[in-house]
Amino acid sequence: MPYDEGTKGILSTVGGTPLIELERLLPGLGSRVFAKVERFNPGGSIKDRSALSMVLARIRTGELVPGKSTVIESSSGNLAIGLAQICGYFGLRLICVVDARTTRQNVAILRAYGAEVEIVVDPDPATGELLPARLRRVADLVAETPDSYWPDQYSNPLNPIAHQATMREIAEALDGRVDQLVVAAGTSGTLGGCAEYIRRHGMTTTINAVDAIGSVLFGPQERRTRLIPGHGASVVPRLLRPSDADRVIHVGDLDCVVGCRRLVRHEAVLAGGSSGAVVAALERIAPDIIPGSNVVLVLPDGGDRYLETIYDDAWVHRQFGEVSHLWKEPLTVGNTPHLVDIGHR
Repeated sequence: MPYDEGTKGILSTVGGTPLIELERLLPGLGSRVFAKVERFNPGGSIKDRSALSMVLARIRTGELVPGKSTVIESSSGNLAIGLAQICGYFGLRLICVVDARTTRQNVAILRAYGAEVEIVVDPDPATGELLPARLRRVADLVAETPDSYWPDQYSNPLNPIAHQATMREIAEALDGRVDQLVVAAGTSGTLGGCAEYIRRHGMTTTINAVDAIGSVLFGPQERRTRLIPGHGASVVPRLLRPSDADRVIHVGDLDCVVGCRRLVRHEAVLAGGSSGAVVAALERIAPDIIPGSNVVLVLPDGGDRYLETIYDDAWVHRQFGEVSHLWKEPLTVGNTPHLVDIGHR
C-alpha cells in the first residue's frame, strides 16, 4: 500500500516496504524476528517517509510553490537524498547542507537529482561538533533566501506523523501482535511516530530505542567522535520524548559494523550502519525476550552507501584492527546486555 494515495509517479512507491522474517540471524532465540526493510523506498531509506510528509503538506497548503520555492535542510545523507528526489519531482529548488563526513557517493547522488550542496568543514567551536555548525548555516541560508522553507527534521511534527504509517504497516502485517520493537533513534521521528501509533491503539509493544555511545539523546554522555552516521545525535532534538522508549541500548561503531556483517552473512541482507546498530541491540536484549514473542527490527537503509566503510575490509581493519572473527563466529543467545531502563510510557 503506498504511503499516500494522493502521490503519483515514483513518489507513489514511498512506504509499503516489506516485512521479512529473519530465521538465521539469531538461532536459539525461541521467538520470531522480523525486519521492516526500508531500503525499498525509492530514495533508498526510511527518510523518504519523513521527507515526503514534510514537503507534501506544504505543497498542499500552497506554502511551497513548484518552480518558485526553495527547500533548505541539513542532512548527513539519507534525508537529503529523499528530499532531493521529492524536490526534483515537484520542481522545487533544494539546498542541502552536509558536512565533511558525508560520503562522496551521497554528494554525487544529491547532485544527480539536481540539488545544490554546501559542505560544512569547520565544527562548532563550542562543542567541536559539525551538526550545530550545519544548523547555523541552514538558518543563515533561510534568512537570505526568499520564499524558502526549512523542514527541520529535528523539530517538525510532520516527521513523526509519517512514521505512524510505518508502525501501522508493521501492526497490520502481524495482526497487531508486536511484542518487541527495535528502532534506531536520531531525530526521534521514527521512534516518536511508532510510539504514538502504539499508544493510540493500546498495543503492549515494548519499544527498544537504539542510541550511539557518545550521543546526548537520552542523557549526557562523554562526547565521542562517531564513524557511523544514522543514529544518535550531538544535539537533543525538540521532537524527542524520552518516555517513548521503554528501554535504551547504546551501541558503538564496531557494534554497527559487526551487526551489518552478521546480517549480510547470515540473512543476505545488505544493510546500512544504523541497521547494524539495531542488530547489535537485538543481541543485547535477546536474553530478556520471552519465548514465542514477535520481535520487529526497523532497518532504516541499505548497505550500498557504506561500501567504502562498513563493507570495506581495509577500512574496518584501519579503524578497529583484525575483528573479522566477531561476525564469523556462530551466533548464540545469552550475552549479558548493558541496558538503560528509563521506565514505561
